[in-house]
Amino acid sequence: MIRLTTSNLDIAYDDRLIVQNLNIAIPQGKITALVGANGSGKSTILKTMARIMNPSKGSVLLDGKSIHKQSTKEVAKQLAILPQNPTAPDGLTVAELVSYGRFPYQKGFGSMSKDDRHIVQWAIEATGMSDFADRPVDHLSGGQRQRAWIAMALAQETDILFLDEPTTFLDMAHQLEVLHLLQKLNEMNNRTVVMVVHDLNHATRYAHHMIAIKSGVVAGEGTPAEVMTPDIMREVFNIEADIVPDPRTGVPLCLPYALAGQPVVDRVAPPSVERKKLAAAGA
Repeated sequence: MIRLTTSNLDIAYDDRLIVQNLNIAIPQGKITALVGANGSGKSTILKTMARIMNPSKGSVLLDGKSIHKQSTKEVAKQLAILPQNPTAPDGLTVAELVSYGRFPYQKGFGSMSKDDRHIVQWAIEATGMSDFADRPVDHLSGGQRQRAWIAMALAQETDILFLDEPTTFLDMAHQLEVLHLLQKLNEMNNRTVVMVVHDLNHATRYAHHMIAIKSGVVAGEGTPAEVMTPDIMREVFNIEADIVPDPRTGVPLCLPYALAGQPVVDRVAPPSVERKKLAAAGA
């Protein structure tokens, strides 16, 4: 089932067209990864689908209705977005940050209801942040901070979650921490996750569906096996790459070895190493 689609979507910054005639469909209950070179338009697409930006032409449809014609609160009850490198006010605790996710359900400046507090507590527990609920967000590690922001998005109780490069600037352990969490939320709560991913191998390991973008146009769409091909890697990223199966899961992994159109240079051992080899052979 498809809930979210784009129809003939054009997106521009001033007079500069970034995305042209985009028609994509996001599978419900799956993890979709948007991949592409820097400046390809993938983050712009994500922001427009999440209603942060307005298209210059076409529409983003949620259940067949344009999200840009719906009220902000109604859209916020159906989709949440975690932008790249979000920041919280100094001293704001995790629990306070997560409570902001209940804003779409509150009237005026009303305080949180019992149900709101219950959902905030659930979101904190679901992301493994119970021990940090009273800790300021700016005192957390990178991975903990990302989990706190994801908890806020969960508190919105939306079926669709957008994330713009959620692992940027995190070390490898924290990257896996965040990606495992998103995988768990998808599997346990059937949440639709749409994320811009910089690391291609993270995309194939965690996404069910991939969309490769080049200069604002779809260059490949489908399963990781359908998108992660030498031809698409060459077209989208200008690289030559071997595509090999992950020894644990079988999903395709990308091993780039040269820029497209450039001669392949084999690694040559330093002269000192070669002399040692020759000496050993002579002995």
